[in-house]
Amino acid sequence: MATSLPFLGYGLGLRNEYYEQILEQSPAVDWFEVISENYLVQGGKALYYLDAIAERYPVVMHGVSLSIGGPHALDLDYLKQIKQLAERIQPAWVSDHLCWSRGNAHQLHDLLPLPYTEESLYHVAGRVRQVQDILQRPLVLENVSSYVRARSDEFTEWEFLNALAHLSGCQLLLDVNNVYVSARNHGFDAWTFIRNLPPQSIRQLHLAGHLDYGDYVVDTHDHPVCDPVWALYQQTLEHIGPVSTLLERDDRFPPFHELLDELDKARELGASALARRALCA
Repeated sequence: MATSLPFLGYGLGLRNEYYEQILEQSPAVDWFEVISENYLVQGGKALYYLDAIAERYPVVMHGVSLSIGGPHALDLDYLKQIKQLAERIQPAWVSDHLCWSRGNAHQLHDLLPLPYTEESLYHVAGRVRQVQDILQRPLVLENVSSYVRARSDEFTEWEFLNALAHLSGCQLLLDVNNVYVSARNHGFDAWTFIRNLPPQSIRQLHLAGHLDYGDYVVDTHDHPVCDPVWALYQQTLEHIGPVSTLLERDDRFPPFHELLDELDKARELGASALARRALCA
């Protein structure tokens, strides 16, 4: 699979709460990420707005239902719909999550972590290759937040991601907030996770907020990005260079101007980090 995916700049998740403002204001957003499943329809309001916004801005597709690590057969009808949507809006890339999310025929509506074993690795790698063959596009996979670990783990999560990228040719969506959440919950060092990923495979970054309960952290995407995640984000860019960055918000939606202000903060901190990287080059 080709790995020449573009640097898009700084983007937002496309949410229906902001459709009208995006079309009316043409805000200074470099690109939008769409939740694929929201647009797997033949028509209607959502698809109308997506078409209109995709005419003005680059977009990428981000799915939540692939269940790439599940034990069941891949849903070929679902993949056909994903391919049709991709042909319609021509996203820069298509992503989903490194997880399982389906039991038998039922979607569990959660992103559940995998056991990091050799058996799991080869199972997922084979399914990634199958998905890429169907879509005729590289698949970009995101690390999820986790709250439990499998006793059978043979790899760390970052070792698993390294091996998967090597075996399957997939790309990685590095969610900096998810790394921070999982690191807090499991007691590992977040920077160790990030600096041991293959930089050439990282095609997108996510930034988001969470709820901190002290003893554990819950990934909620309903708060602004916190200072430790901003710091980890800057450290990441200093290490790997420019990567398309997305600010996610999935609940407790603020006024649009506040979200744009937070995106500007990502842009400013990103520029500072990349300037420091250039000085050290």
